Amino acid sequence: MGKTGLKLTEDQLKEIKRILIIQYKPFGDVLLNTAYMPALRKKFPDAVIDYLIQKPFRVILEDNPNLNDLILMEKKKGKTLAYYMERIRTIFKVRKLKYDMIIDQIRGPGSSQITFFSGAKYRLGWKKVKPWTWLKGFNWVYNYSEIRDHRIYAARAKFKLLKPLGIDETSDNIFYHVKPDSIEYIDKWLKEASLNERKLVIFSPVTPVYRKQWEFERFAKVADMIKEKTDCEVVLLWGPGELEKVELMASLMKNKPVIAPKTTFNQAAALLQKTFIYIGNDGGIIHLAVSQDTPSIAIFGPKTHPLKWTAWHLPIHKYLRDLDFKDPKDNSFNITPEMVYEKFEELDKYLKENKAVK
Repeated sequence: MGKTGLKLTEDQLKEIKRILIIQYKPFGDVLLNTAYMPALRKKFPDAVIDYLIQKPFRVILEDNPNLNDLILMEKKKGKTLAYYMERIRTIFKVRKLKYDMIIDQIRGPGSSQITFFSGAKYRLGWKKVKPWTWLKGFNWVYNYSEIRDHRIYAARAKFKLLKPLGIDETSDNIFYHVKPDSIEYIDKWLKEASLNERKLVIFSPVTPVYRKQWEFERFAKVADMIKEKTDCEVVLLWGPGELEKVELMASLMKNKPVIAPKTTFNQAAALLQKTFIYIGNDGGIIHLAVSQDTPSIAIFGPKTHPLKWTAWHLPIHKYLRDLDFKDPKDNSFNITPEMVYEKFEELDKYLKENKAVK
């Protein structure tokens, strides 16, 4: 089992020719890994750097200039025969590729097993600190470990796992490549909807995680306040299976919003590039907004800490979270529409004063 704080020597670093990063899900967590990739590539300019990812999330890393290849896993339902067979298949595939170093950012049971059987000489992973986790927590798999810091934005925190390589945190933002055809698709829609000259406030009010879902009635009230008090247009963004819920929010508004067309994840990023301010639940679209330098306001429920899951260190990204609120069944989060609108005004003022308006 590796101790924390250990560093590879220069001779050991020269041995590393093939690297695999593991964080195969979900969208937001995969995206958060992209901030440190330029620094990793700079440290190992001639190495093969691959990334292990489940197929549905590969769109996050396609066209990333710092990666050589994506090693794809099928996404299978947990604790089924197909799930375990896919893990075994992945283990054999990774072992066959003969990596010198594994960087396991997901640090779960599955990724620990893939790392253990990879045959890699250098195995970097997060150390679990509870005494009973030595065996069950797979600490023994890794010969270079670090302890997670949950007090800073996760994209920044991930740099810490690279300390054994002599890599310090940089100012690089998370990266997501928006394709030209996605930009063309959004530009065409904006023109057809007569929105290409409007200041857009994008809402993405739906999340599949119940404990993160702020009430639609409250989202609707914020959207109405923005339409009534500003010259901004409100657009409702939705993903697969979310249209009905977005239409519910629209029905709760006094002022009719615009419902965005069906978009891929990449097209959603193209829309965010055209956005004045984004407002939504804690989730992957917040990270997508960060990657596009789109000012954002994130609304957090009682189970997630904003210091880890939003880019609060940057002045264009705001959040609301009542740290004293603990009720997981109350989706008001003790956050009122007025509180969100106040954050909107605060962000609007900052953008005007710093001439950062899109």
